[in-house]
Amino acid sequence: MTEEKKMLFSQDALKKLLWPLIIEQFLAIAMGMADTVMAASCGEAVVSGISLVDSICVLLIGLFTAMASGGAVVAAQYMGHGDKEMVGRASNQLFIAVGGVALLFMTIALIWNKGLLALLYGNVEADVMSAARIYFYIVAVSFPFLGIYNGGAALFRAVGDSKVSMKVSLVANLVNVAGNAILIYGAGIGVTGAALSTLFSRILSAVLIVMLLKKSDKIIMSNQWRLDTKILGKILYIGVPNGLENSIFQIGKLLTTSLIAGFGMAATTANAVTGSIASFQQIPANAIGVAMITVIGQCIGAGESEQALYYLKKMMKVAYACMILLGIPMIIFARPICGIYHLSPETMKITVFLLCYSCVCCMLVHPLSFAQSNALRAAGDVRFTMIVAIASMWLCRVGMAYILGQGLGLGVIGVWIAMTMDWVVRAFLFTNRIRTGKWLKYKDRLVK
Repeated sequence: MTEEKKMLFSQDALKKLLWPLIIEQFLAIAMGMADTVMAASCGEAVVSGISLVDSICVLLIGLFTAMASGGAVVAAQYMGHGDKEMVGRASNQLFIAVGGVALLFMTIALIWNKGLLALLYGNVEADVMSAARIYFYIVAVSFPFLGIYNGGAALFRAVGDSKVSMKVSLVANLVNVAGNAILIYGAGIGVTGAALSTLFSRILSAVLIVMLLKKSDKIIMSNQWRLDTKILGKILYIGVPNGLENSIFQIGKLLTTSLIAGFGMAATTANAVTGSIASFQQIPANAIGVAMITVIGQCIGAGESEQALYYLKKMMKVAYACMILLGIPMIIFARPICGIYHLSPETMKITVFLLCYSCVCCMLVHPLSFAQSNALRAAGDVRFTMIVAIASMWLCRVGMAYILGQGLGLGVIGVWIAMTMDWVVRAFLFTNRIRTGKWLKYKDRLVK
């Protein structure tokens, strides 16, 4: 191994990259929880409606977020290669790709609001559907602003400056919480208030990230905004497979969410609340996954494959340590944590079980399934990750969910068991890909 002084990332550099990402991940989860907890005062129908819409939004948002990830990989590799001019040119093309996709999906969501919800959740209670429609209309308007923020944040992370997106996220989340308090509790407009505060916070985050990009000396944006097919092609090489993977994965989640909705309101609410709480345990590992794009991407761009593997192993150890440190207390205090949602006894029983089950599975396989896959993407090995994720999702997450949840009568618990089966398959195949060295097959494709 190369001497420490020749390493691309010192211990301090990794800490400066990771801590803001962890805080930002926490703030992102907090925004979702703020909407859910504050909206819970309006009843379980509102909580369920927001949960159903969030499943659709994650699908649509995931597509233009994939374009941002593609641009981040390209920018990170050019940064490692020492070519700041190409970093700037890649930045422009990233915004063109993200902006176009975000506007397209905003239009789709606004025009086919009722149709999409009826197609996916036609069998839910009327009050749940009413809340979902209101929330979907308003949140859809925020897609372009969220796209701008995601693109700018991805660029700052790619060059190793993760504090910028953390600070913007902090301000936006404070605005979101304040908006919830004013509009839900003060004005009493329930689900509409939750949606409007989310919209306002995303508009603010977009404005702030653009202002900071203009002042940055690390990312020199070009004044020309015409298409550069060569660079755009490199972004799409990463973004399209990643987008297909994310979209098909989210379609699978929509199918399982629709299946859970058929089990009744208790199952739907328990699924939403468990997902919201369990996401806190995943914050450090998810942050490490985001950091993989920067660290592994810059190592590959600099031609340092050995360092890429070194940092991959080091960051995975940290991810597992964090999973265990957070997971054990969450299991011990599962019931009081779930109690903040004011759940019915039936819903509480299901939620506590699902939360404990999720915590155990996260400590065993989650980092290998998700954080590790970003290392492959940062090295250009996007097709393999896409094929594995899609195949595993359909066979395990969806197929086994219907067999266990509906066929064997396990309900929402069967759906969660199927989900973790998907994690195990991904973990095994991604780990084997790295062990054999095949993940470095396309390492020279982007910077040439």
